[in-house]
Amino acid sequence: MPEAKFSRVIIKLSGEALSGNQEYGIDPQFINSIAKEVKEVLKTGVEIAIVVGGGNIFRGVAGSAKGMDRGTADYMGMLATVINSLALQDALEKLDIETRVQTAIAMRQVAEPYIRRKAMRHLEKGRVVIFAAGTGNPFFSTDTTAALRAAEISADAILMAKNVDGVYDSDPVKNPDAIKFKELNYIDVINRGLGVMDSTAVSLCMDNKIPIVVFGLKEMENIKKVVLGKEIGTFVR
Repeated sequence: MPEAKFSRVIIKLSGEALSGNQEYGIDPQFINSIAKEVKEVLKTGVEIAIVVGGGNIFRGVAGSAKGMDRGTADYMGMLATVINSLALQDALEKLDIETRVQTAIAMRQVAEPYIRRKAMRHLEKGRVVIFAAGTGNPFFSTDTTAALRAAEISADAILMAKNVDGVYDSDPVKNPDAIKFKELNYIDVINRGLGVMDSTAVSLCMDNKIPIVVFGLKEMENIKKVVLGKEIGTFVR
């Protein structure tokens, strides 16, 4: 097996990615394909933690835009991330991958509470750790969760798996002439509002020198390619 570029990573999956070709909910076939990719990456010796969004079920910002209290809407979004995390855990464990879900909001009947040292110990034992329920606080995105957890567990990088294959200067779906960036620095991402992560998350990565790799999830084995150092997507540092 080729040598991995990173020893410990956080994979950030959007909730929308888990819906596959559906408009809503979880696509079991697609989530199973992600689990198979994770299993292949584990064979390289990389320690893997995952942060999952909840946009395929409920998005707090969307709820507040329609008149719902922002705090309440965000807590509902956090619960959506727990549903996605449990679905991903089920898919991983069917492939005989030891997995732990840790939640920022206590719900001991379904998952462990988030404890930094315990999470790191799980990773050292080769288990996949899924961080659910965001940071446990409203007004913070799951992007910020990924940046925060990456800093806490000393991850080498955040792998942002998206529906597009990198960062563009405009929406490539709406603009066929959009230009893809091969490499960016944190300040460019913030100043140009490129939508890699929200500004809080990017600032946190910048302060802690955590690189971000943005790549497309739909092409098979892309997670493994990134871990092995292949130049795909956009590198932010």
